[in-house]
Amino acid sequence: MNKKLSTMVLSLCVASAASAQAPQLNAHNIDQVLQAMTLEEKAQMLVGGGNDGFVGSGSMLGHQKKLVAGAAGITVAIPRLGIPATVVCDGPAGVHIDAHREGTSQTFFATGFPVGTCLACTWNTDLVEQVGRCEGNETLEYGCDVILGPGMNLHRNPLCGRNFEYYSEDPIVTGMIGTAMVRGIQSQGVGVSMKHFAVNSQESDRTRVDERVSQRALRELYLRGFEMAVREAKPWTIMSSYNKINGVYAQGNHDLLTKVLRDDWGFKGIVMTDWIGKRADLPVADEVQAGNDLLMPGYPAQAEDIIKAVKEGKLDIKDVDRNVRRMLEYIVKTPRFRQYAFSNKPDLKAHALVTRQTSTEGMVLLKNDMFNGKAVLPMEGIKRVALFGVNSYDFMSGGLGSGCVNVPYVVDMVDGLKNAGVSTTPQLTDIYTKYVAYAKSKLKADKNPWMWFLDQGQPKLDEIDITERCVEHEVPEADAAIITIGRQAGEGMDRNIEGEFNLTPQEKQMISCVSSVFHQQGKPVIVVINSGSVMETASWRSLVDGILVAWQPGEEGGNAVADVLTGKANPSGHLTMTWPIAATDVPSTANFPSQPDYYGLTDALYDHRVKGVNYTDHDEDIYVGYRYFDTFNKPVAYPFGYGLSYTTFSMSGFSAKADGRQGVTVKVTVKNTGSRPGKQVAQVYVASPKGGEEMPAKELKTFAKTRMLNPGESQTLTMSVPRRLLTSFDEAGSQWKGEAGDYTFMVGDNVEHILGKTTVKLGAYTEKVSDALKPQVKLNLLRKK
Repeated sequence: MNKKLSTMVLSLCVASAASAQAPQLNAHNIDQVLQAMTLEEKAQMLVGGGNDGFVGSGSMLGHQKKLVAGAAGITVAIPRLGIPATVVCDGPAGVHIDAHREGTSQTFFATGFPVGTCLACTWNTDLVEQVGRCEGNETLEYGCDVILGPGMNLHRNPLCGRNFEYYSEDPIVTGMIGTAMVRGIQSQGVGVSMKHFAVNSQESDRTRVDERVSQRALRELYLRGFEMAVREAKPWTIMSSYNKINGVYAQGNHDLLTKVLRDDWGFKGIVMTDWIGKRADLPVADEVQAGNDLLMPGYPAQAEDIIKAVKEGKLDIKDVDRNVRRMLEYIVKTPRFRQYAFSNKPDLKAHALVTRQTSTEGMVLLKNDMFNGKAVLPMEGIKRVALFGVNSYDFMSGGLGSGCVNVPYVVDMVDGLKNAGVSTTPQLTDIYTKYVAYAKSKLKADKNPWMWFLDQGQPKLDEIDITERCVEHEVPEADAAIITIGRQAGEGMDRNIEGEFNLTPQEKQMISCVSSVFHQQGKPVIVVINSGSVMETASWRSLVDGILVAWQPGEEGGNAVADVLTGKANPSGHLTMTWPIAATDVPSTANFPSQPDYYGLTDALYDHRVKGVNYTDHDEDIYVGYRYFDTFNKPVAYPFGYGLSYTTFSMSGFSAKADGRQGVTVKVTVKNTGSRPGKQVAQVYVASPKGGEEMPAKELKTFAKTRMLNPGESQTLTMSVPRRLLTSFDEAGSQWKGEAGDYTFMVGDNVEHILGKTTVKLGAYTEKVSDALKPQVKLNLLRKK
């Protein structure tokens, strides 16, 4: 017994000594730790921690229970080397974690901030950065290290189901707003994961579709917003998208993840995949080699594949070491590594105030007609309204999918108006309130278990029929009618034209009937649009007197809408996307997926021949959004940059001068010429001199927003446009190229309303970049006649 005991003690001493000799990770010994790691540990470091054995736990859907319940995923801990696990959570519109947890009565709600479209429509980078600080603080205090956002993809087409998470059809807006958000979040000592890199422009078949696009459109449109944020805000992480780009999956695309992202832009952080397992047609070794540092949510087989590929000589250990080093550099920055004592109690009340202010500033007033001698908005002398539309009573704060937030409450229109001193007619309120309760119970009872997104946000309830007799009953009791039109969309689902972009038959009938009956009695009708995405307005806007786009404005939605309707807040939002007359007016609609009949398409699907499913051709090329409508003189419902106010503004003293670095400094004086305090956006567009490349008529290059200006008050805005933004991409030379000559600078409050113009003479400019991401097929690119 003594001999056996001695042997055991000796073994324990040797093990303890070996453990004690292992370096413990810190910011200064990363190379030493890397050298001490086994191949198995290195492989584990590059594969996410999954959950409960990786399978059947919900981790594939971005929902796991380790460390922080409801977070999207974790990285692997290696205690031997002092390497902790880190936590990533979903949340472009706020921290997405479980609000309720087993074993405690404490709640873990997060603030529901406005969706991306609403944030961008503020055109206020300082305010967006403030929102980012709030989101970053909640990420930190709820024990997470990285929030998976912001969403930086373009609105290529108004039917994309995830547009609500994204900022704009324009890369400069996307870049400037995204940069502000990244700065705000990361100021709190946590990281972001900008997504989805890149060209995630549709949700239908997003995991297999090949986005076939020219190098020029890639560089000028789909990558530029990411590039601006990488260069200016230095995000900790970037998420590679599911889709292919010109034949190669983004997560295994060396051109994208190394040549462009790291070599051209100087990115120093980590790249993680979107949440997917092993792909049958993409070896794990290819992902590692391409520069994808972290495979999420993580499956044991992926780590085994890395080990096997190294041992068989199919994967260079240098590529593994490179990626592991990046992971270690990321880990030492995290709160988990710093052992931050998170509180699980962020200041939700303070953040709600920021939400309310931000959402009012992002709302866009589309129409404000004169009614009985004065503008219908803001409402004056209106004490009771007839409130129509299901979403008046079930107001949607955000979209569906991983981008939703488990919020503590959502203020609906009834309570929002009540808080502002405006009541609603009792019978109509009773009808809708009871219907909403019934519809929610029925939806829950009928829910298809495979429709996972219904647990990831607030689904849209069907509208109900409103009879003329019902409307006539409301007129004597109300001073005005308000109709809320709601739209919902989300991850994995693109929108249909009929019933989603266009009005439903019930909505058409409701707007027509309410407008007719109320106008006969000399009472106004106002429409509130509760949607994160664009919808059709041209067929019905003449029937109503005012239209306010409230977007999906977060948990304080009803209060924020009431603030704008009653004049407590002056709307200053401007559209960051074109609102077309019809969805088919958008050139990309011809190549955008409709809902196909998958039955009978099996052979074509496996042969990769189904348009919109297996591939999407970006034949519109650089002519996305206003670049198309403005250049080709096509009419729209509301142009890019459009937005009304309760006051008026002038712009004067516009000047543009070349600086010493061949960039241009722009100045303009904005004056409030109306009778109410308000804010205004100055949008700077540029027309380039003729050269080798076909150019849009004009392109946004920068913008700025005033502070709150009192009547008669002025502010001079100064903006800077770097020379490299005044270029086009020359595919033949793999370079950014700016022609020498006269550049026409224009300032206005939307792309069609230019208020000042001047020219600046600039010399030629070139900047070589990697020759990357070439299309593998010939595209039929749109060109001017």
